[in-house]
Amino acid sequence: MSLNRVTLDDKYDLTKSRVFVTGYQALVRMTMMQHERDRRAGLNTAGYVTGYRGSPLGGLDYQFQRAANHLAPRNILFQTAINEDLAATAIWGAQQAELRGEGKFDGVFGIWYGKGPGVDRTGDAFRHANFAGTSKFGGVLALMGDDHTAESSTTAHQSEFNFVDVMIPILNPAGAQEIIDYGLYGWAMSRYTGTWVGLKCMHETVESTAVVDGALDRLNIVIPGPEDFAMPPGGLNIRLGDTVLGMEARLHDYKRDAMLAFIRANKLNKVITSGGRNPKIGVITTGKSYLDVRQALGELGIDEVKCNEWGLRIDKIACPWPIGRQELIDFAKGLDLIIVVEEKRSLIEVQVREELYGSPNQPAVIGKKDEQGNWLFPVKAALDPNDVAICIGDRLLKYVSDENLKGRVARLKEAQRHLAETQDVAVRIPYFCSGCPHNSSTVVPEGSRAYAGIGCHYMAQWMDRSTLGFTQMGGEGANWIGEAPFSKRPHVFQNIGDGTFNHSGSMAIRAACASGANITYKVLYNDAVAMTGGQTNDGNLNVPKIAALVAAEGARRVVVVSDEPKKYPPGIKWPDGITFHHRDDLQMVQKELAATPGCTVLIYDQTCAAEKRRRRKRGTFPDPDKRVIINEMVCEGCGDCGVKSNCVSVQPLETEFGRKRTIDQSSCNKDFSCVKGFCPSFVTVHGAKLKKGKGTVEGQAMPKLPEPAHPKIAQTYNIIVTGVGGTGIVTIGGILGMAAHLEGKGVGVIDMAGLAQKGGAVYSHMRIAERPEDIHAIRVAAGGADLVLGGDIVVAGNKKVLGAVKSGTAMVINTAEFLPGDFTRNADFSLPTERLKRAIAGAAGKDHTHFVDATRLATTLFGSSLAANVFLVGYAYQLGALPLSADSIEQAIALNGEAVAMNTLAFQWGRRAVVEREAVEALAKPAPELRDDNRRVSQSFEEMVQRRVEFLTAYQNAAYAERYRALVGKATAAESSRAPGKCGLAEAAARYLFKLMATKDEYEVARLYTDGNFRKQVAAELGGESLRFEFHLAPPLLAKADPATGEPRKMSFGPWMMSAFALLAKLKFLRGTAFDIFGYSEERRTERKLVADYIALLDEILGKLTPENHALAVGLAAVPEKIRGFGHVKARHLAAAKADEATLLEQFRAGKPPLLKAAE
Repeated sequence: MSLNRVTLDDKYDLTKSRVFVTGYQALVRMTMMQHERDRRAGLNTAGYVTGYRGSPLGGLDYQFQRAANHLAPRNILFQTAINEDLAATAIWGAQQAELRGEGKFDGVFGIWYGKGPGVDRTGDAFRHANFAGTSKFGGVLALMGDDHTAESSTTAHQSEFNFVDVMIPILNPAGAQEIIDYGLYGWAMSRYTGTWVGLKCMHETVESTAVVDGALDRLNIVIPGPEDFAMPPGGLNIRLGDTVLGMEARLHDYKRDAMLAFIRANKLNKVITSGGRNPKIGVITTGKSYLDVRQALGELGIDEVKCNEWGLRIDKIACPWPIGRQELIDFAKGLDLIIVVEEKRSLIEVQVREELYGSPNQPAVIGKKDEQGNWLFPVKAALDPNDVAICIGDRLLKYVSDENLKGRVARLKEAQRHLAETQDVAVRIPYFCSGCPHNSSTVVPEGSRAYAGIGCHYMAQWMDRSTLGFTQMGGEGANWIGEAPFSKRPHVFQNIGDGTFNHSGSMAIRAACASGANITYKVLYNDAVAMTGGQTNDGNLNVPKIAALVAAEGARRVVVVSDEPKKYPPGIKWPDGITFHHRDDLQMVQKELAATPGCTVLIYDQTCAAEKRRRRKRGTFPDPDKRVIINEMVCEGCGDCGVKSNCVSVQPLETEFGRKRTIDQSSCNKDFSCVKGFCPSFVTVHGAKLKKGKGTVEGQAMPKLPEPAHPKIAQTYNIIVTGVGGTGIVTIGGILGMAAHLEGKGVGVIDMAGLAQKGGAVYSHMRIAERPEDIHAIRVAAGGADLVLGGDIVVAGNKKVLGAVKSGTAMVINTAEFLPGDFTRNADFSLPTERLKRAIAGAAGKDHTHFVDATRLATTLFGSSLAANVFLVGYAYQLGALPLSADSIEQAIALNGEAVAMNTLAFQWGRRAVVEREAVEALAKPAPELRDDNRRVSQSFEEMVQRRVEFLTAYQNAAYAERYRALVGKATAAESSRAPGKCGLAEAAARYLFKLMATKDEYEVARLYTDGNFRKQVAAELGGESLRFEFHLAPPLLAKADPATGEPRKMSFGPWMMSAFALLAKLKFLRGTAFDIFGYSEERRTERKLVADYIALLDEILGKLTPENHALAVGLAAVPEKIRGFGHVKARHLAAAKADEATLLEQFRAGKPPLLKAAE
């Protein structure tokens, strides 16, 4: 197949017409096209783009910054703003540049951008600027970033009504192509009418990717003649010395009519189908909703011919406000019914009803509600193309008798019923990144509570942070000003990010200081606007500036807490009385601030973990020459490290001796707070590097693979790519989209990330077609998926995905388990993997479902788990589930430019895994020297017991081990004779008697560090030379108590501890003797008593065992599973375990479970 010649620079090359762009990139190209069109028209113009980031426009500034070299020669200035209303004021200023004869250019065309809440706060600036008007050769587009379903917002929002209120006309594009077209029309309209023009940017449009026609001469923009609109004397543009009432009169008397004239002259609103000779039903729609209508018609099997045959008229509205009366009257002629299809609150529908009211033969109008007044397209959430199809299909069937249409409507109703009944088996909730400063900074003292704010720390609300409630951006803490006088609580903490502080939050701190409210602001300075991509704070905001500002506002006390409190250079002018503290002292500092009357401020200074990672890759941020490792044999699986760090890089590790903890070194961002977990298993390895895996496929020849049969594309081929945010799911959508573009196919991609990029569920919806015009709504509706590439089994098995699956959908699912943030708080948390597999296979059919541990295979085959998603692409390709060629996919991988060699191999070996699965699995087995026998789970009861006998021999001696064997043998015999056919009791006894007998006292911890297994583990997990160990321990006689918690604080010990451990390990023969100095501690005495008590308990269980009480007996024998950890952590778990044991023992001794007692 001959592929198109494509480069990544095509998107900004104005000599290229057919280009593959995202909605963001379309906006950038649009500014360049406007400048070039002006130049060709003899105008010397400039461009000015400013606003404030926020989803769905969160990445717009990044694209403009990356395109700086393309923009500068065209005099297009991109400038981020402190906040939205000041940005709007700056745009207003740009329209005045040439008014006084001081301008460098004939005019400045401008773009303001902001998400919906930013539109809300900018109303005053909009009103003033739109009243004043725009420059004759300038013009302004206001991009409203609307998040209809609150994918990444604190409220769902719809901004059209804000613009209507200030009389700004609105253009609503239906995709990347119309973003360019309507943008160019919008500037021309703005220049002609003297008003700003709103451009609606929704997630489905501005965050989509598509092939567009970017030709400069694509549009022939028409300026209305005097017969259509008589321009008043002096025109409609901005002028000096204007009067307030004069501006108002011009806006109402002329500008609205000028808007309508421009819309008519350029035929922006289009009748797509006339309805033929006997039209009966009309559909009016706009923007993304138009795509839903077109997708609905496709699902119904209705093309333009059938529309006209069956009397279906469709009107696509480019400008939902204002709409001309005559246009609506003309559209309504002959119709019995008009269906208005628009998302959220009705803007078009109210105009239709108002303009048609009282007209002859007025048709019925439905939209938000149906003919009976019931909800049809509710104002909440988003429209579903299937619901639109059912609405249209049901009403057409009143006029036509068509069995095919009737059958399609029935199938769609069944798909929607299935969608409604589909339940989530598991969910992946967004979480703080590994090593995120908020893991530590958002903790508050026991008994205190905090409010959340806008930003990543908003997520603290679903963690154990005593944090609940929030305000709009910039209002943080002002709610407490009103609540405090009427509350019994004397004080609260208020989290506020540095981005919010810079945007408008400093005003809230001023208000709190002025009110005298008892509140502590925690300004979470992470040196980046992390939620929207890690942008820098405008104005170079830093900690000294924040400290000076809050002190000047009247804060009673200002403190700085940091992971590096000594990093500030001398010579900085700090406010009087400021103090500096290490983050380890955070709780103590917060208690002091809570007791200080008035408004206090704690500045928590630690760089964003994700930004650290980016900067380290670029070599612009220090990268400590060390890593942390967990000695898995010492680890007790208590989970205290997860509680202390709240870090998702601490993951479970299933071993022969139970569930342990391991650090995912590839995702670790070196925060090191996990070492605070009260456990001696944590070791900092100085000189350690991330181990660069040597893939086993290195040097392996790739056999020639058979070419699969490719699926046919009927109208569109629909793909959903799913996975965990931050793992490259969006990249896969980009690669497949580029591959389709290289083949000359049409392609549309929507990446649904937003807040989910923080470890949550991410989706890319993609449609591939033979022609771009065959693609309408990109989001795959219920029952519409042809292929699901599941980078994560949890996300692949949730309702959003399974609802789109039908019988026959190809499912290629990665079975690797990466536990969500829930695991940090619940040491026993597990994924319901088998239930997920059943749900996935049940939805698509077993023959179409393919499970593969792509992460394990990628890690072994290529030395990196990052290749897993591309491996899945290769797997799907070889199954015949991708309508693309291997050449185009490999070229797209090359164009992407990231790890090209590895990803190409991953694609090829993914293909091979389908053809030669056993051969690939054989290569993926780790080398013998890297195999960890402790991670190999025993395959029989006898093997399990024997391995524990050998362990206990090394732990103490052979006699000690034989005592264990005899007790297990007794349990085995009793279970066999007293409960024939039953199993589980002997295994529980074997596991948990061993656990209690092999308690990790000082001798055992020393042995487990010096028996060779730890060094082998380090060599397998970490790279680097001349490694030096640092141990984090809390020796009973040396560790000091934390003043805030009362718990012992861990201390650090150097490499000499290995020699000390070696000596201590040799002294294990002292264990339990009079010379055992450690044995006199309360913890050691308790451990010895636990063994004796457990043996006594086993004797009682075995003596009273029956088939009827067997399950209770197993439960009692397994109680020690819950006894985990060291010191106070172990004591806490022991208390809980003993409570459970008492309940079970009561039931066991009673002979049957006691009846529940009624509450008294």
